[in-house]
Amino acid sequence: MNPIVKYFTGERLESFLFLGLGLLGISLAVIFLSVAKTSFMKGIAIPFLLVSSLEIIVGLTLIYRSPKDIIRVETYLSEKTEMIQKEEIPRMEKVMRNFILFRYTEITLIITGIILMYGSMQNSLWNGIGMGLFIQSSTVLLLDFFAERRGEVYLEYLKYIIDN
Repeated sequence: MNPIVKYFTGERLESFLFLGLGLLGISLAVIFLSVAKTSFMKGIAIPFLLVSSLEIIVGLTLIYRSPKDIIRVETYLSEKTEMIQKEEIPRMEKVMRNFILFRYTEITLIITGIILMYGSMQNSLWNGIGMGLFIQSSTVLLLDFFAERRGEVYLEYLKYIIDN
């Protein structure tokens, strides 16, 4: 498969996963808020609502944008190869730097979640918020791991094109 198509198709497929997880998270949060008898369950719902909303936004954005990105980069490759050097490589280098920022943010949220989960031994709102942060941040970290690996391969391909 063409590396450009492979990269953006992978991005789009993972975006459907983000969207699905976001919808699941919102659904669970609504259930937790409507039928929960404990503050712990209500606490879990808070990060589920927040992070799931972001997952839905990111998922929909990339699902919509990825096919256009394939056309844009393939046009660069066939008609305007200098644009790969001027636009696509710098764009991808920025994306790769952002993954580092995302990783540290997600790890910080995981640690915060663990601290909140075990900071108090009672079944409380804060324990639930911690559990929700831990679950959501761990999930996003895992998905970003795969996206970052895909991005590394794609960026190396772009650099190979320019060098040869």
